[in-house]
Amino acid sequence: MKILLTDDHAVVRQGYASLLEAMLERCEIIEAGCGHDGFALWLQQRPDLVILDINLPDISGIETAKRILERDASAKVLFFSMYDELPMVKQALDAGALGYITKSSSPEILLDAVKRVVQGQPYVEHELATRLAMQGKGGGDPRLANMTQREFEIFVMLARGLTPKHIADQLCISAKTVSNHSALLKSKLEVGSTAELVHLAIRCGLIKPGCSELP
Repeated sequence: MKILLTDDHAVVRQGYASLLEAMLERCEIIEAGCGHDGFALWLQQRPDLVILDINLPDISGIETAKRILERDASAKVLFFSMYDELPMVKQALDAGALGYITKSSSPEILLDAVKRVVQGQPYVEHELATRLAMQGKGGGDPRLANMTQREFEIFVMLARGLTPKHIADQLCISAKTVSNHSALLKSKLEVGSTAELVHLAIRCGLIKPGCSELP
């Protein structure tokens, strides 16, 4: 089995690579530190499984997954992320991923997820799956359903406290483009300020109070 592991933290990536090689027989791990490299390696190597983090330094893991799946709808993608907020999980699954687990999950869960997803079976960590099912009964905020993928990414980053420049650097776009998206987002989400945008993100479960990714 050939697995492409894409995570921007080298120590974390190498640790999980060693873990997977120890747990799986005849397993080859290919490592990438960003979305662009991950996509390029996928094109070259065509691995059996792609394991992606969401928060990557260039294009997001979600955007990377979309690019891969646009080329090959049968590609197997498993998200392995620190985020357990349900809207983020939904975005990952809506992008076409078969699986989603958090980095706080046990090695056994990681192993089970890898085995299931590589066989083409969906796998969402049990706690997340339960919460998704419960939220589905109550519905979510309809304003989020009208957002594009890029708008959603910028929304989350703004809510986490990143400046337009930080967002622009991560998404490889101009700060002016980010500012334009920000203005459109506030109009679409019917909020008048960044503070209101943050409160909406908290209510929707996208971020937790006090969350910030500013360096």
